[in-house]
Amino acid sequence: MQKWERRLRLWSGLVVALFVIPHITNHALGLVSMEAMEATRKVLAVIWAGPPGGLFLLLAFLTHFLLSLLALFKRSTIRMPSWEALQIGLGIAIFPMILAHIAGTAVAGQMLGFDPNYEYVITALWVAAPGKGIQQTIVLVVVWAHMCVGLHFWLRIYDWYRKYSLYFYTAAVLIPVLSLLGFARIGRELAEKAANDPGFLGRVFEPITKSDPDMVSGILSIEFNGWIVFAVLVGIVFLGRIGRRIYRNRHGIYRIELEDGRHVSAPVGTTILDALRDSGIDHAAVCGGRGRCTTCRCHVGTATEHLHMPGEVEQKALNRVGADPEVRLACQTRPRRDLSIRPLLPPNATARDAGRPGGIQGREQEVACMFIDLRGSTKLGEEKLPYDVLFILNQFFAEMAAALSETEGHYSQFTGDGLMALYGLKGTVGEACRNAVEGAIAMFDKLDTLNERLVGEVKEPLKMGIGIHAGEAIVGTMGPPTAQTFSAIGDNINIAARLESLTKEYGVRLVISHAALSKGGLALPDHPQRQAEVRGRDETIAIYAIDDPRDIKRLADA
Repeated sequence: MQKWERRLRLWSGLVVALFVIPHITNHALGLVSMEAMEATRKVLAVIWAGPPGGLFLLLAFLTHFLLSLLALFKRSTIRMPSWEALQIGLGIAIFPMILAHIAGTAVAGQMLGFDPNYEYVITALWVAAPGKGIQQTIVLVVVWAHMCVGLHFWLRIYDWYRKYSLYFYTAAVLIPVLSLLGFARIGRELAEKAANDPGFLGRVFEPITKSDPDMVSGILSIEFNGWIVFAVLVGIVFLGRIGRRIYRNRHGIYRIELEDGRHVSAPVGTTILDALRDSGIDHAAVCGGRGRCTTCRCHVGTATEHLHMPGEVEQKALNRVGADPEVRLACQTRPRRDLSIRPLLPPNATARDAGRPGGIQGREQEVACMFIDLRGSTKLGEEKLPYDVLFILNQFFAEMAAALSETEGHYSQFTGDGLMALYGLKGTVGEACRNAVEGAIAMFDKLDTLNERLVGEVKEPLKMGIGIHAGEAIVGTMGPPTAQTFSAIGDNINIAARLESLTKEYGVRLVISHAALSKGGLALPDHPQRQAEVRGRDETIAIYAIDDPRDIKRLADA
């Protein structure tokens, strides 16, 4: 239902916009002549004046208005950013303000059987009833402003829109200004004609004066009756909000704990975003809480176990930024129990941040980490031209990446002449450790193949060292917004890096921790175990220094 409600609000708004933009733009032709305005109006009337187009437009307008009321009802709090308040307020205000114009043109034309052309409309608004003319000027500004705000906050998360935003802003300002100038020019022209021709007004309003007075009175009452309907609908919305608040308060509250120690309480059924706003706490929500931009996302930790599953709208948005399971959209999540949250973007996040993970989004997970370092890269740079070195390094990394892909490893970081890889992003840590050993074997096999291809290119065969360790780490998307990577951090990652450097000290090609072997169900009872010191740790690490990683598999099989 939420998905279809959002789509209907968007589609109905776009239908109305398709009518409003050419209609208001046509007013600007008044700067040329009324004949130019009238000619364009007749073309547009083919689409919108007949029963199919007119009924479709009316249905879209009413749908958009009713969905605006529904959106106001569903909000748990009326505290919101000024642009949201402006958009909702203008959208709701359009309905009563435009009733007089609809009654005097479309309704009067259908009921009295005449064509409400520009001469009739502008004479009525500029000459006969200037007060109504001022009202319609305000309506034009309100309608245009609501449409522009809605389109802007729908499109601003797209790069192409931001690229051409200056042109859109220019059009958004020029069109209504030119429209009002065109309206004023024709209005003054018709006022002069009415002053010089005593029979002008009689001819213009003849379809009205010669019609049934009761029918005309009924048309004139549309505006008053519409205001009553409007007042009743708005009253129902606010009474419904009060009743819902009372109901929710009786059915329990939940508490939100923020990382700075603040606490927020809200009735069950209230979204995290509304709960924060109702307490006066700023929280990013570029799209206005519609589940489109992901800027309101927050880390909920273990609370994800008792939260409802993300709906289609929320899941699609989270997938777009590759969010972890512990990340939820504050505008879509309605907790029923206490929870702690950590906003992942600052309150002043902009549309540019909508598709960026922003900072660290991670979770604790047991993984196997591997560091690989190519030996003698400095000497290689002395012997070869830079482009030749680049050619060799690219082949080396291509082979290592292929070995990772074959053994379910993840290429995590590039470190100049080495790389970092992760195993166990999916599956158990035992499988991760066994796959890491298989990955090391595959890497050395591929290095041997690469050396055969490079015979004659390098003076000595390429060599490398590998360090493998397993344990808990923070795994997730991290780094600056413009250069995000999926990697891992933590003490166990540092240990894996240290083990790789130990391959130089022990003169071997692989150093693997006892923890990684035991977690993988592997054992080397006949191979000497060493105790290695790791910088920053008081305790030593049990390791195995192995020259040929194939020995692990052979010994384990034996």
